[in-house]
Amino acid sequence: MANNKTLRLDKLVSQVTDLSRAEVKRAARQGRISVNGEVISDPAQKVLESDTVTLDGDALHEPGPRYFMLNKPLGYVCATKDGEHPTVLDLIDEPNKQKLHIAGRLDIDTTGLVLITDDGQWSHRITSPRHHCEKTYYALLAEGIDDSAIEKFAKGIWLNNEKKRTKPAKLEILYRNEVRITISEGRYHQVKRMFAALDNRVLELHRERVGDIVLDEDLPEGEYRALTSEEIAGMGAQES
Repeated sequence: MANNKTLRLDKLVSQVTDLSRAEVKRAARQGRISVNGEVISDPAQKVLESDTVTLDGDALHEPGPRYFMLNKPLGYVCATKDGEHPTVLDLIDEPNKQKLHIAGRLDIDTTGLVLITDDGQWSHRITSPRHHCEKTYYALLAEGIDDSAIEKFAKGIWLNNEKKRTKPAKLEILYRNEVRITISEGRYHQVKRMFAALDNRVLELHRERVGDIVLDEDLPEGEYRALTSEEIAGMGAQES
């Protein structure tokens, strides 16, 4: 444990595990919790965060900061809770996952790279407009698109009910109706609205990259992994 703050034993253990307060109390009464080597059966006992607390012989540590990439499937929303749809956090199996949040959301019908963390400052560097963090998407369009769209995206697109153009975006035409697009802002449904402004429609949208982090091609849909130290540090360099 890190600081010297005083907490009830059951509250402290609950904060760093997935156990409820009731489950912690039961574990204490069963003699499964020790503080500085001494078995403590009273869940209300005051302990310091600097104390060594063990559960079933394993030392407990405050989790974090944690950084994950998830390959988001269709049908999941980027929210911590939702009454109608499953959330991306339902795909995460980590202790204290309620402390995690999504750094840059995707629509329910968009797939691909989602970054999940409990580091607020790191997340801010991704989501804050002033840091201009680039995101790259693959899009399947309803209609074919020609090279003239490349210049239009580079100049910025007028979106419906917007007072200014989008920031310059890079459009790469992969095939007649398949493109890769890189944007540096995050307006509401931005990619879909950009193509709608050209009288086209996005049928499929898949995020491939956020900043310097590229979706791991070996990561199956619906799975996640911890980011490498290089990936974490690379996002720190996004500041302008």
